[in-house]
Amino acid sequence: MIIIPVKEGESIDRALKKYKRKYEKTGVIKELRERQQFTKPSIIKRHQRLKAIYIQHLKEAIDK
Repeated sequence: MIIIPVKEGESIDRALKKYKRKYEKTGVIKELRERQQFTKPSIIKRHQRLKAIYIQHLKEAIDK
């Protein structure tokens, strides 16, 4: 359960903004989207490997 302390005189909009930020940090939405369909472990590893290669190319391009 997420608890947001609201100070006296603080607007509702500000409290909602705090709530949204805390909710996003928990990763609930991200996990729900991942669970909507099953992804094979081999495909997950492939995506991770491709992402690592891409990042490595970017870092090498910056160094040159």
